[in-house]
Amino acid sequence: MGRRESGERVSRIYLIRHGQAGTRDAYDSLSEIGLEQARRLGLWFAERGIRFSRAYSGDLARQRQTATAVAAAGDFPEIIVDPSWNEFDLDRIYRELAPVLCEEDPEFRRDFESMRSDSGADRRWTPADLRIVQAWIVGHARYTGESWLDFHRRISACHARLASDGAADSDAIAVFTSATPIGILAALTLDIEDQRAFRLAGVLHNASYTILRLRGDQLRLHTFNATPHLDPDLCTYR
Repeated sequence: MGRRESGERVSRIYLIRHGQAGTRDAYDSLSEIGLEQARRLGLWFAERGIRFSRAYSGDLARQRQTATAVAAAGDFPEIIVDPSWNEFDLDRIYRELAPVLCEEDPEFRRDFESMRSDSGADRRWTPADLRIVQAWIVGHARYTGESWLDFHRRISACHARLASDGAADSDAIAVFTSATPIGILAALTLDIEDQRAFRLAGVLHNASYTILRLRGDQLRLHTFNATPHLDPDLCTYR
């Protein structure tokens, strides 16, 4: 029991969260700390002889910048940019739902106005963030963008594409993405298919890696939120 069948390949998928991003007003770019986190991860892979046969990245700037910084440290395959690995669009959610929730919910309006009055350097996950994301998850009727269910389906389908394009025949695959996609895939390995994936996403460090094992089209969680390459003062969440 548990023995690998003859000739069967087991691939390791390294899901890499992007490094620390910029301020709330310029979130889709890495901060100096984020660049250093990514650089150290690349060196850690290179020093331990971890070689990737394939590499993928979402097309958000913070994801691609992380991939570039990691790849610069060693021999790395060409990075395939695939927007399927993108994070959900919080900016659009705010543009469409914040005015609506301000009308519907006085508590949200207070939290939102407080958040807007804070410094642009603030990176905290605020009560307004939590409330507006919850409205998106439950399917607020006034939102016209990608729904939570469609986002979940998009991320859930990513591992099937990895298997179908030959990644299952590779030894190690790097994927540069964001917290919620990693949380969703990690949750699926535990047979969790609902918004509890956010709980996993919420504890992920910037530039951490999570390893899934892919055998055929089956995923198993092997390592979660690893940061052996980071000193404690470089471990950040947002």
